[in-house]
Amino acid sequence: MEEMRRGVPTWQDELASLMDGGLQYDGSPIDLTADTESRSKSSGFESGSGSESVESLKDQVTGFMKSWGEMLMDLAIGCKDVVQQMVVTDDSFVVRKLRKPAAKVSKKLSFLNEYLPEDRDPVHAWPVIFFVFLLALTALSFSSDHDRSVPVLKKIRLHPTSASRVQLPDGRYLAYQELGVSADRARHSLIVPHSFLSSRLAGIPGVKESLLKDYGVRLVSYDLPGFGESDPHRARNLSSSASDMIDLAAALGIVDKFWLLGYSSGSVHAWAAMRYFPDQIAGVAMVAPMINPYEPSMTKEEMAKTWEQWQRKRKFMYFLARRWPSLLPFSYRRSFLSGNLEPLDKWMSVSLGEKDKLVTADPVFEDLYQRNVEESVRQGTAKPFVEEAALQVSNWGFSLPEFHMQKKCRTNGVLSWLMSMYSESECELIGFRKPIHIWQGMDDRVTPPSVTDYISRVIPEATVHRLPNEGHFSYFYLCDECHTQIFSAIFGEPKGPVELLEQRTETHKPDQPKTGLSDSSSLPKSK
Repeated sequence: MEEMRRGVPTWQDELASLMDGGLQYDGSPIDLTADTESRSKSSGFESGSGSESVESLKDQVTGFMKSWGEMLMDLAIGCKDVVQQMVVTDDSFVVRKLRKPAAKVSKKLSFLNEYLPEDRDPVHAWPVIFFVFLLALTALSFSSDHDRSVPVLKKIRLHPTSASRVQLPDGRYLAYQELGVSADRARHSLIVPHSFLSSRLAGIPGVKESLLKDYGVRLVSYDLPGFGESDPHRARNLSSSASDMIDLAAALGIVDKFWLLGYSSGSVHAWAAMRYFPDQIAGVAMVAPMINPYEPSMTKEEMAKTWEQWQRKRKFMYFLARRWPSLLPFSYRRSFLSGNLEPLDKWMSVSLGEKDKLVTADPVFEDLYQRNVEESVRQGTAKPFVEEAALQVSNWGFSLPEFHMQKKCRTNGVLSWLMSMYSESECELIGFRKPIHIWQGMDDRVTPPSVTDYISRVIPEATVHRLPNEGHFSYFYLCDECHTQIFSAIFGEPKGPVELLEQRTETHKPDQPKTGLSDSSSLPKSK
């Protein structure tokens, strides 16, 4: 209308005039000039004024958008009519399927109608209340997110290679780190497989060299295949993981039995070594050990207690690792493979306890954690992390009750069974016959105490140390007293490194004659 007041006809007016007046052509040439002049005169403009007004591009775009808006409005009204006629009718498929459940729910919630004003129809009132509730909830959520301080993400840096490496029988190289006493003076060898998103640099975080020397410990930690500076494995499984550990020990000259220390998900590889190479292990220590959360030997109550401690995101990641591990790289590339170092509790999808919060807030812990993660993601690929996640939740090929020590007798018939009752010659002791020590924080939100309760039930020989008020990190990271307690439990009294004179004596000791008397000086010391 504004264009008409200015005397400039719009394209809608021209189209309307053509449609109303009709178009008639008698074969004579059309004089466009005369028509233009007539329109100009009727609009109050003289042809000799020297300027001709036309519709601007802005006006054309505005008209086009208005027309499109009217068309979309008509389309929406048409869709609404179709839905009302085909979906909302009494004989539609949706109504027939939802009528009974909706009636039951409406009947159970009918008591809420008493809180509505008498002049309000519940059918119209409750949708409005529900919409307002969602709107308020969204506003509160936005407000809380706005007020929360945004953590500053640290950048992940690439460091020069620095690891020692050994070549395995299959040609791959495995990176490792040694702490403590030298090989020729080691009284105890301790091998530590690292946990998820970790590396050989973790070992026992913050352990003192003086403590390792007091107990004569040679501490060896290594990068799992694809982590840090270790070569990846083409077909990695728990059996190959145990073989890597044994091959590493052989390459480093560990000829005696060695101890294993598994922390968190690193205990998965300790379980594997216990299963496939039990004769080469002196004993096992575990701190907050992880198991397969889908372990079939768990009862429903044990599984429920374990799963209820985890947040939804963590449960979803376990589900993906078990069903669709190929989707895990998408999540990993948005978190620890993005080049930024996320807060620990965010990528782990856990709510840490009070002691864990204090430990993880320590600048020393932050430096250790950052350097460890940087070494873990050195190769920049998601494959080893996907393999590690899938190994934990897949079928292990064995179950934890197999480690329980028990007698197994050959009963090939009734006669053999009767003979086994009076003779032990046909029976053998099966299970893991070495010491197992487990330390479990009772405030652990990553590995719930219910996991250790299950392990204690199926392996009653295991010695469980329950730690009140301790979390997942507080007992293992930067705790000198805790490290001393672990060493004291598995190694006994500190005896220091093996002296060269003692080593020579044990190597060249002459054979003693077999007599009925024994020399008290040759008796072994208390273990």
